[in-house]
Amino acid sequence: MLWVGAALLALMAMLLGIDRLARAHLQVEATRTTVELAQHLQHIAPELATGLQADLPLALPAPTQRLLESLAGMAGMFRLQVYGADGHPVLRADLVPAPAASPDAPAADVGSPPPAATAIAQALAGQTRLAIRQGNGLTLPLVYSQAFVPIALEGRTVGVLGISLDQTERDELISASFRTAALLSAGALLASFALGVALWRRRMQAEQAQLSRLHYLAEHDSLTAALNLPMFREQLRLACAQQPAPPADATEPAASGPGVALLVVDIDQFKHINEHHGQAAGDQLLAQAAERMHNTLRGADLLGRLGGDRFAVLQTGVAGSADVKALAARLLAALAQPYPLDGAVAQATASVGAALCGTDGRDADSLMQHAELALQRARRDGRGRYGFYDPAMDALAQRRRQLTLDLAQALEHDGLQLHYQPLVCGRSGALQGYEALARWQHPVHGPVSPGEFIPLAEESGLIRALGRWVLHTACREAAGWPAGLSVAVNLSAAQFTDGDALVAEIRQAMQAARIPPARLQLEITESLLMNDTDQVLQTLGALQGLGVKIGMDDFGTGYSSLATLWRFPFDKLKIDRAFTQGLARDGKADLIVQSIVSLGHALGMRVNAEGVETEAQRRALQALGCDELQGFLLGRPQPVGKLAHEASAQTCPEAVT
Repeated sequence: MLWVGAALLALMAMLLGIDRLARAHLQVEATRTTVELAQHLQHIAPELATGLQADLPLALPAPTQRLLESLAGMAGMFRLQVYGADGHPVLRADLVPAPAASPDAPAADVGSPPPAATAIAQALAGQTRLAIRQGNGLTLPLVYSQAFVPIALEGRTVGVLGISLDQTERDELISASFRTAALLSAGALLASFALGVALWRRRMQAEQAQLSRLHYLAEHDSLTAALNLPMFREQLRLACAQQPAPPADATEPAASGPGVALLVVDIDQFKHINEHHGQAAGDQLLAQAAERMHNTLRGADLLGRLGGDRFAVLQTGVAGSADVKALAARLLAALAQPYPLDGAVAQATASVGAALCGTDGRDADSLMQHAELALQRARRDGRGRYGFYDPAMDALAQRRRQLTLDLAQALEHDGLQLHYQPLVCGRSGALQGYEALARWQHPVHGPVSPGEFIPLAEESGLIRALGRWVLHTACREAAGWPAGLSVAVNLSAAQFTDGDALVAEIRQAMQAARIPPARLQLEITESLLMNDTDQVLQTLGALQGLGVKIGMDDFGTGYSSLATLWRFPFDKLKIDRAFTQGLARDGKADLIVQSIVSLGHALGMRVNAEGVETEAQRRALQALGCDELQGFLLGRPQPVGKLAHEASAQTCPEAVT
């Protein structure tokens, strides 16, 4: 019986102390939760600390407000207050609206009790203070914690966070666990206590999982699982800050330890994949590409998504540029593999630009800028390759930016000129017409090559304006030539974006110049036919319906196929100059040219060969039955005022087919 009495005495003692123990336990857990939550708040809302340090008015941006509101349901936070270094409140955010009191409800406290000046002063001194308070259940929770946590920045306290958490459910859970344990026998007491602890731990784990998920989403891209841009830039900044300064003449990372490098990765022709397969398929490709890059990286390397189809890799443990080249080669090989996309298969390549921390830049901004320049260089060199930053790229980038601005001015103020290269009959040598070629005499740099300013026009969006100017100018100037001479104008892929507008533009140009449609030839490149073929062929058909001639330029070097030639009846094929240059030197070139000529004639098309520079090449093309020739041997491009038209509009005999 003694043990029963002892148990009863113990039970009575436990009943008397249960509320105190439960409240003490709640105090401990609330303090731990509040400290963790305060640290998380300062991470996701750094503007609080920076604003307090700069003594600026505080206002929560909408994204931060939404994150805080998500914490209301997850961690129970219903109010956030911020106090300045002088202890005065500077911000209050009520995250959960207070419920309205019913007419017969008892009177409730208005707002929370005023915070104790001592608690704020202690928090400003670096101590976290927390108190458990009773509410009325209407405007305030029945049980809630009010804590004051110091806000530190660069080792100095700049303010105080006032965090109010709803502890009603937790208080009920803890109190119920203690009371149940006190009412049972000693063995049942332990079991009930264990159950209460298990329930509590499960809830804590669920809350921690929700906080972890929120933290993950704040740092990662949801589609690719790569770091998002802000987090990647922060990691890059930290990595650069930890690198020792290299010697002034260093061309490799400092020898005192492993270095870091930045690689910017761009998926080539991703826009076309989106257009052909749809945005959902494009997202699949990006997710697969990110997974491949994740699997390619080693050690502490990090992958980030900069936006769209552009990624970045922070490579660590770099002993020299050879390590970066090896990683870039592995990335290119992995990304070049086919991509299965919901029943279809897409092929894509990537381009990589690399810069080494310490030699190509000492901070995140310069390193990112230089890696981007290296990427642009790699893409201009042909895509599907990697390149390193070179200081000369800065001067080149500046020149390209300035030339782009100057090109816009030249288009606006008639600063360009057309030169015309003769097109002659392959059998008789009679002049048949001219090809219009844009030329630019820059007032500072002198002649700028079309190979330089036309890509600039394509990248900057000026290509439509340039194409429009060439079309109208060529038609207007050709109107003054002898009636039998034609003019050939090149069209860019960008002009086919709106096929109806292109057809209307060409009709207007011919009407304004009063030039017959039969005298206008329009030339397109093979690469245009690899995208939106049906729409392009429909536009080409509408153009041919106007009466103009349609020619395929640089045949044999792009993406054309017999199916394309069969679906659309081109009027002319142009053999690329690369094949012309190989005539009489390489028997395979003769066979290719002969095959193209035979194919063109079989399909009812005339065949043009460009790049004729020697008499031997002309004789070979004549022997192969080529209908039309052009090249420096037959005449260099000249402005309209220097065209002589000596052998104007003579009939060209049909080639033998």
